[in-house]
Amino acid sequence: MNSRNIRKAQFLRRSALAFALAASLGGTGTVLAQATTGTIFGQAAPGSTIQVAGSNGVTREVPVGQDGRYRVGNLPVGGSYTVNVMQNGQVTDSRKNVPLTVGAGSEVSFVGAATAANAQSLESVTVSANALPPIDVSAVDSRTVVTSEQLARLPLGRNAEAIALLAPGVVTGNGAFGRTVSFGGAGVTENAYYINGYNTSDPLRNLGGVSLPYGAIDQQEIYTGGYSAMYGRSDGGVISQVGKRGTNDWHFGAQVLWEPKFARATPGNRYFPNATLPENYGYTDTTLPGTLYRAHEGDTQWTRTVSAYVGGPLIKDKLYMFVAAETEKTEGTGTDNALSSIVATTHYTYNLPKYYAKLDWNINDSNILELTGVRSVDEQEGSLYGYDYETRTHGDFLGSYADTTKLASKYGIAKYTSYITDDLTFTATYGKSHTDDILRNPGNGGDAYISGRTNQDPLITGGDPRVGNTVTTQQQAPDANNKTHGLRADLEWQVGDHHLTGGIDNMYYSAHNEGVTTTGPGYLWIYGKAGVGSEDVPLVPGLGVGAPGGRGYYVQKYIFQTTTSMSVTQKAYYLEDKYQITDKFLLTVGVRNDRFKNFNNFGASYVNSGNQWAPRVGSSWDVFGDSSFKIYGNLGRYYLALPNSVAIRGASSSTYTREYFDYTGITANGTPTGLTPLGPGPVSANGEYGQANDAKAITARDLDSQYQDEAILGFDKTLGPEWVTGAKFTLRRLQAAIDDVCDTGRIADKLTAEGIDPDGVTIPGCVIFNPGKTNTFSLANVDGSGRTEVKMSRDDWGFYQGAKRKYYALDLYLDHPFDGKWAGRIDYTFSKSYGNTEGQVKSDIGQNDVSKTQDWDAAALMVHSNGLLANDRKHQLKAYGSYQLTPEWMFSGSLRLTSGAPKSCLGYFGPGEDDPISYGSSYHTCNGVFYAPGDQRQPWVKQLDLAVEYRPSFADHKLAFGLQVFNVTNEQKPLSTDATYEDSPFTVSNTYGTGSYFQTPRYARLTATYDF
Repeated sequence: MNSRNIRKAQFLRRSALAFALAASLGGTGTVLAQATTGTIFGQAAPGSTIQVAGSNGVTREVPVGQDGRYRVGNLPVGGSYTVNVMQNGQVTDSRKNVPLTVGAGSEVSFVGAATAANAQSLESVTVSANALPPIDVSAVDSRTVVTSEQLARLPLGRNAEAIALLAPGVVTGNGAFGRTVSFGGAGVTENAYYINGYNTSDPLRNLGGVSLPYGAIDQQEIYTGGYSAMYGRSDGGVISQVGKRGTNDWHFGAQVLWEPKFARATPGNRYFPNATLPENYGYTDTTLPGTLYRAHEGDTQWTRTVSAYVGGPLIKDKLYMFVAAETEKTEGTGTDNALSSIVATTHYTYNLPKYYAKLDWNINDSNILELTGVRSVDEQEGSLYGYDYETRTHGDFLGSYADTTKLASKYGIAKYTSYITDDLTFTATYGKSHTDDILRNPGNGGDAYISGRTNQDPLITGGDPRVGNTVTTQQQAPDANNKTHGLRADLEWQVGDHHLTGGIDNMYYSAHNEGVTTTGPGYLWIYGKAGVGSEDVPLVPGLGVGAPGGRGYYVQKYIFQTTTSMSVTQKAYYLEDKYQITDKFLLTVGVRNDRFKNFNNFGASYVNSGNQWAPRVGSSWDVFGDSSFKIYGNLGRYYLALPNSVAIRGASSSTYTREYFDYTGITANGTPTGLTPLGPGPVSANGEYGQANDAKAITARDLDSQYQDEAILGFDKTLGPEWVTGAKFTLRRLQAAIDDVCDTGRIADKLTAEGIDPDGVTIPGCVIFNPGKTNTFSLANVDGSGRTEVKMSRDDWGFYQGAKRKYYALDLYLDHPFDGKWAGRIDYTFSKSYGNTEGQVKSDIGQNDVSKTQDWDAAALMVHSNGLLANDRKHQLKAYGSYQLTPEWMFSGSLRLTSGAPKSCLGYFGPGEDDPISYGSSYHTCNGVFYAPGDQRQPWVKQLDLAVEYRPSFADHKLAFGLQVFNVTNEQKPLSTDATYEDSPFTVSNTYGTGSYFQTPRYARLTATYDF
């Protein structure tokens, strides 16, 4: 750059804040969580006209203001734009190939472009949208945008969650919940997923969501906090994908990816723990410690992915299409652990086809209609082959099968945009979805499933465990499904220095026959054995279950049935003002009102939140007025709805019982005979006997939705023309949580204290409440005369504190954007997530009963529960980048280094090994000593991924061959371990401390790609 152009670039940077603010006032300069558009803004000669023409056929013209500024907002992302300066109908200057970043602004300025007469000198002006440092001074939120170009360069898993892990503060969730992530210490159900502006989160439990085929992603936004009042229903983070669209040029391409089994490392064998136990403690099975728990010899896996796309104009400048398809197939083998009911090696197959189609109709220059269709299927099945742990040999097909699961989702989305005037824009998005949810097993017979087979009395079996023809424990109704539909409408109006935005955001969810039933005859058998010396200790004294006696062998008859239907409505409206106070300072003030209403299988409402006002305030200060140093902050409140699944085992009826027996015989299919009851019959710690629930009594009348307050303060600073650095401090505090409490005998105690006969009302076995807050419950009178209200405080429940979750984090980063040669970024996060409430789920035992976990069921469960929460990672270091060695060769890599997750230990209560609420090994006690979550951690986790790509010149660089190696150092650290300490008092579980989920062993991916 010569000195003349340097001076002009410096001038443009000095003016950049005003330009960026002008873009933000256009409605898309400030980042929006479900945005699908961007803004072009800048400076040109007053009185001239700016014409923006996209390769997607969108054309708009706006006048340049008397202050020399212009903005063009709500431009669809996809393709590139040409920006022209026009005087008297003639183009006097032009900038081509201007890219857009979703939810942000691209600056394009034309200093000196005044008349056609001086157009010949304008070629000396070389500033374009990429010339400014990548600091968006109009943004007050925290987000990372990953473009399709970055996705093509970096070695990443081909899913939304793997992309999200590039963002600071995002960590992997517990493997029990599938492929999920946690944002800023929040639970894995507290996130939101979007495709082209429509919510695609899991409609039942909000565990994850549907994403696009990898090759159809134009951009993915990862929000970690501070977003606009336009959006809500998330206090974790947001994953928003914008799909590709057709342009005026036809493009097509295909890709084949292969992850061969010969290039995949084998997982190591896992062994039973063999710890030195305290005095008076022993393992359930004294023959197992130190022996092989799970064999992985011969376990293999390979994956093949084929994808293709085509896009272009059906009618040039008017109607466009883009279609993409991706099929991923994985086959492999995995051996069950030695305690499985049927020990086998599963030969499994995973199929994950995804399809995406988009039509864009430019009705005219002022109206656009977009139609999107998405289909995503996740199907898993497998066959069981014998495995002998004594000889470590594989056998023949057993005639049995693994569960077949299938989630098949279809989405239809329509978006309409109307540029009513230069200052007034209306948008509306409507979507619908249908998801089939299948869980079945083609090989299950009519026998009861046998659990704990190694605990069968060897004097009866001769040491050869007996099982039947049922290999799984649960199944779903064949017609289980979920549906959603939603509408949002937004009106944006520019009034002087104020940009006003208002609108509605409504969603509806329904679920049919979701939940599970027990396989076989509707029950299963669980064999158990008391530890040596504990044979005469009652098993569940609180429920009247006595000791097994004798040599300690006993059996449980277990029934679990939760199938039901339910629905949720979520409605919101909002108002926001973006106020440009000065050229250097932007203030955003907004408020959002959310209302949530949940219904059970009878259509009765059991949650009605009423008005919930969520204020949002953000500001941005361009310190020097040249976009080189930004200080920003944000304060906000975020409400979280209860998903549909809360009705399961909550507002809808369910059965969860255990019946205990001694036995004298076992049939060939594992059924116990000669049964002698050890208790009063079927017992349920939660009172779940299949009875109909009273929707008005099951939930507190004054229940607050879960909500969290958040504060963010940060800065971004350029270091010369090529580097950007910054820091951000985040503070989050959970203000209200929702869970269930099942110690409802305390309601009877409160009624008695108030002089009311508790036998005169119907008290549910569990109720939904706000831990730590005073709630009012409405109980039906037994004689049908009406209802009785009772207030229950924290002290009434016996808790010594309420729900607590606090998170703070300091994020530091250094970034070198791609300059045609190389790009690199490094992030370091120091954080702490602590308290006694993880959120809506419970990771240490893999419990996905959303807002109905065993936490808060009774006071004894929460004793010594304060500690580090499951998604705490004290240190996180992330680095990724790419280097274009030559036009043919590209190298790239990604590194993640994180502290291990906190450990939990859940045993019987206190030094006396008590069981005050009959929950078994569920208290924060180990070896009779209280154990706070996080007293110990899992080991550090390191993940290094590397890639190389070759694009030969003879194919005009359109053909590419690649090699990607994941987990190069073959780390196989445990990500989580079994936290249940005991099987019965003083009897330590043989699996306590064994790894539940591990890092994926090293594997390689070979790719061949052609793009035209």
